[in-house]
Amino acid sequence: MKFSRQTTLRSQATVTGVGVHSGAAVQLTLGPAPVDAGFVFVRVAPDGTEREVRATAKSVTATAFATVLGDREGPLVSTAEHVLAALRGMGVDNAIIEVDGPEVPIMDGSAAAFVAAIDQAGVVEQAAPRRFLQVLKPIQVKMGESIAELRPYANGFRADVEIDFANPVIGKQSFSLDLNPESFRREVSRARTFGCMSDVAKLLEAGFARGASFENSLVFDETCLLNAEGLRFANECARHKVLDVIGDLALAGLPLLGAYRSVRGGHKLNHAVLTALLADRSAWRVVEGERVRRTRPAMDAVGGMVGGLVAPAYGPDVS
Repeated sequence: MKFSRQTTLRSQATVTGVGVHSGAAVQLTLGPAPVDAGFVFVRVAPDGTEREVRATAKSVTATAFATVLGDREGPLVSTAEHVLAALRGMGVDNAIIEVDGPEVPIMDGSAAAFVAAIDQAGVVEQAAPRRFLQVLKPIQVKMGESIAELRPYANGFRADVEIDFANPVIGKQSFSLDLNPESFRREVSRARTFGCMSDVAKLLEAGFARGASFENSLVFDETCLLNAEGLRFANECARHKVLDVIGDLALAGLPLLGAYRSVRGGHKLNHAVLTALLADRSAWRVVEGERVRRTRPAMDAVGGMVGGLVAPAYGPDVS
């Protein structure tokens, strides 16, 4: 079923875990947010004081191994991409994401726990039309041998990702996804973050991966995967990169109508393409979802495909 109104969560749902880079214990609570709020992170300090930041491209303060959001006071929350991917992938428009630590918990390295939390909370419609950011012309960014591009696409949002790692076990992989809640849940939500054993010492020295383990990361050496569980998908690494793309591009502030392709990409490249798109006011416009023809209560439960027919609502400038 297609729907054209904005959505939020019916109630709160909480998960607990550790940060993959900080190693710190953290609790995260997803909850409802008003129309047009988007995704808002609220960092709760031990003394009860709060800082909040809206999850937009302008709030990104770092992209090394994870997406970090912050404000003028400094970083607020790290590793935001998996929970943002779950919210966007499951068709949620507005949500409060409350955390009591410096990093979103890594859980099992995928977005599955956040999808389960969204299922627990429930998704409900709100009394306002859904808005989309529609890509109007190609935007491309190159970084060395890495390249990424956003292009117009008539059928919602599509991600095509190709990776090429020197590690022979990972090697070349690719995956493509037309995004809707069903495809997100089935095809990418369970794909886990990954890394190489040869990089562990370097990451730890740089202050990363202090919470990483076989329980929350796929780890490869030069001959095999070291996790006893094995892979969930033959191309799980490429699927996880698609998961990261969905989370990183959620920082557009609205669901995207466009196609994204990357080769040898990562958080830095994803952010660079999104920033380049938003900087070119002729490359995008905001459109509204078709108004619901049959009147429904503002808080009915909804499900199904993200999308629906859209009609122009505003010019390129968004305030």
